[in-house]
Amino acid sequence: MSLSAHSVITESMIPMLQSLSAILDKTAQYAEAKKIDPAVLASARLAPDMFPLTRQVQIACDTLKNAAALLAGQQPKRFDDNEKTLDELKTRIAKCIEYVQSFKAEAYKGAESRRLTVPLIDKLVFEADGATYVKDWAIPHFYFHVVTAYDILRHNGLEVGKRDYLAHIGEYIRERG
Repeated sequence: MSLSAHSVITESMIPMLQSLSAILDKTAQYAEAKKIDPAVLASARLAPDMFPLTRQVQIACDTLKNAAALLAGQQPKRFDDNEKTLDELKTRIAKCIEYVQSFKAEAYKGAESRRLTVPLIDKLVFEADGATYVKDWAIPHFYFHVVTAYDILRHNGLEVGKRDYLAHIGEYIRERG
C-alpha cells in the first residue's frame, strides 16, 4: 500500500482536527455543567513548562496547514495566534481545515521528492524531501499537539476516551462476526 502526502493530510490529519473540535464541544458542555470558567480550561497545561491548551491547538493547526502548503509547493498562510476561548479555538480549527482543503490533490504532485526548507527557532532549519518531512516531522508534531490537547482536557476531568479521540474511524469498528 502506498500513501500520498495528500491522503495523509486529508484522510488522517483533517479528521483528527475534526475529532479535536468535537472534544472542544464536549469541553464547553463540561465547563457549563461543572460551573468551570471555560477560560480556565483553555489556559490549562499538563506541566508548568508546557504550552497551554490554546497553544497546543494552534500548533496542531499550524503543523497541518504548513505541511499542506509546503507539500503543495506554496508558502503557508499565516494565522494570528490570538485565540483565548474554546469557541475561538474551534474557529481556528475550522479555518485551518478550510485552508488545507483548498489544496487540490494535483497540487501535491511530486510532493514526496520536493526539497523543503522549514524555518525553526533561532537559526535552525529542517531540510529534507517531502516524504521525510511528512513522516518524520509533520505527522509526529501534529499528533503530539493533538494528543497533548486531549490529555490536558482529560487531566482536567473531561470524560473522553479513545472513541472521542479516534471518532473518525467509527465506521470501521464492528462486533466480531
